[in-house]
Amino acid sequence: MINAQELQRRIYIQGFSGKKPAVTIHPDRLEALARRKMSAEAFAYIAGGAGSEATLRSNRNGFDQWQIVPRMLRNVETFDLSVQLFGQHLPSPLLLAPVGVLDLAHPEGEIAVARAAATRNVPMIFSNQASTPMETCSAQMGDTPRWFQLYWSKSRDLVASFIQRAESCGCSAIVLTLDTTMLGWRPRDLELAYLPFLRGMGIAQYTSDPVFQRLLDLPDDPAQRPPKPPVNLTTLRNVVRTIRNYPGSFRDNLRSGKPLKAVRQFTQMYTNPALQWEDLAFLRELTSLPILLKGILHPEDAKKAIDHGVNGIIVSNHGGRQVDGAIAAIEALPTILEAVRDHIPVLMDSGIRSGSDIFKAIALGAKAVCVGRPYVYGLAIGGTLGVQEVIDQLLADFELNMRISGCSSVAELNPEYLKQA
Repeated sequence: MINAQELQRRIYIQGFSGKKPAVTIHPDRLEALARRKMSAEAFAYIAGGAGSEATLRSNRNGFDQWQIVPRMLRNVETFDLSVQLFGQHLPSPLLLAPVGVLDLAHPEGEIAVARAAATRNVPMIFSNQASTPMETCSAQMGDTPRWFQLYWSKSRDLVASFIQRAESCGCSAIVLTLDTTMLGWRPRDLELAYLPFLRGMGIAQYTSDPVFQRLLDLPDDPAQRPPKPPVNLTTLRNVVRTIRNYPGSFRDNLRSGKPLKAVRQFTQMYTNPALQWEDLAFLRELTSLPILLKGILHPEDAKKAIDHGVNGIIVSNHGGRQVDGAIAAIEALPTILEAVRDHIPVLMDSGIRSGSDIFKAIALGAKAVCVGRPYVYGLAIGGTLGVQEVIDQLLADFELNMRISGCSSVAELNPEYLKQA
């Protein structure tokens, strides 16, 4: 891990020769530069939120409701950013959140992110909606911790297969995302009439799965078939893209018809609105790995999570992508922590853009944070290097905020370093 002072020194020395950082340092400019690198559809999918995007704004504004109160003369010459989480020693409290369809941002997608995570020893949470199978990403990561995010589909056999595969490729925790039992109303995507899954993107965990492949061999249920779009040149181009996104040769895929059938099968089973608390017992039977519930915002749900034997919680509103006007994640964090009372670790994501955001979340009591859009923007700008630079910048910013505020280790951070605005 790069020391913040060393990183600053390197940037300034390179600047003396006229060289500036490949990835912009300022969070707002990071998003703006990434926007120029992506198609309109790709940027809308990554950056957009539900409805009027009030939750997106609340996530950011929520951090401004907390102010850091630095303490002086506390000897911070040596420092320690590491944390212990589920028996693993992590060099920092930062994880890469699961983000689907990363090839929207860069052709190498998840592979580039996995490489960057490995070089920085930062855990990556593999997305259920990746465009690259979890096994391929895992092969890039060596001993770097990785977790798997699960979307619970309508097939329990498929859920079991995903969990077995996650265990086999070295994932050390399962993150069950709760708030996507159906897609939120996302105007940016709807205005462009664009959903990447219909083009065969973001479904590699499915097409690489033996259970899903067996489902493709079953005859179609005519009642479940979606309406066919009008056939024109755009339709044909999208069909060709879908075939190319499917594993195997173009000729074999064209002959078998599996790529389009895979998309239809995925759309029929992807979401599961019938999911309820009692279903967690089935997941517990499948694995001994730690299970975290992602999407908890209400303290009573946090208590239920403990009652149902889960191992951790990620306070999250899905980055504002699901419910318009939902409570900000940082605002929900204190009430969740009060309800949990250290029985299980609580992590947080949604809205984190800087080192001071990480400082505030950890000082309030989160054991670690998950960062999503910033590293995707870095990916769009510079591939693996772009993700590495975003990680370096976030951790350097966090380290300096921590040390300048009088803390020499993450373990020292507590609410006394914060004041509510």
